[in-house]
Amino acid sequence: MRKPFVAGNWKMNTDSHSAVDLAKALVSGAADVAGISVDVAVCPPFVYLQAVTSAISTANIAVGAQDIYFEQKGAFTGEISTSMLKDVGCAYALCGHSERRHVLGETDELINKKVTAAISGGILPILCVGELLEEREAKKTSEVVTRQIKEGLAGLSAEKLSAVTLAYEPVWAIGTGLTATPDQAQEVHALIRKLIGELYDSKSAEEIRILYGGSAKPDNAAELMGQEDVDGLLVGGASLKADDFVAIIQAAV
Repeated sequence: MRKPFVAGNWKMNTDSHSAVDLAKALVSGAADVAGISVDVAVCPPFVYLQAVTSAISTANIAVGAQDIYFEQKGAFTGEISTSMLKDVGCAYALCGHSERRHVLGETDELINKKVTAAISGGILPILCVGELLEEREAKKTSEVVTRQIKEGLAGLSAEKLSAVTLAYEPVWAIGTGLTATPDQAQEVHALIRKLIGELYDSKSAEEIRILYGGSAKPDNAAELMGQEDVDGLLVGGASLKADDFVAIIQAAV
């Protein structure tokens, strides 16, 4: 039985005060279930990681980074290494979020390096995959998602795969108000689980957690997570509102 997992991606939002206030509100609202019935993580901007880590220190809520770099140190201006993230209390890191892919031009090869570096550095990667609207309309969802997973996980053994969480985020449903129907989400999640079984084995396929990301809200969270292969949610905008995010976490129980 896979334990539900809900992660909040704050993106380029909050300031030092609102980030801490939001973190404290999550501790207050989700303390009875976080880490017990459902795993919970928040991914604040880099500059607020330490403050948020301190604010949630009394709760079973993990902190994640929104990105990482694949080198450990050196002349890489503006980048953040896995050791730096570990040093400030990070447990997770997003790799290949759609905005990194489609706004900032990250390739599958680069994302694979980040996934590999995360695992080597003791950080749990959340590998994000998903298709653009034109790719879905051209019926290329399976082709795109399959490529992103194969190339994103390239070179990883089954043992290392156990550190990975996958997140399916249809790009056309991020920040648009559109949401994949539960059936659409389940269809792609089932495809992903089948693919993991083909690339690895049935045990890996059964154990890996696959989150749905794409305009998840309190009013659709329970139905989305009620699907057989949807193991949780990667939440964007709704994770910036404590009441909404707590409601989503509670819906996972």
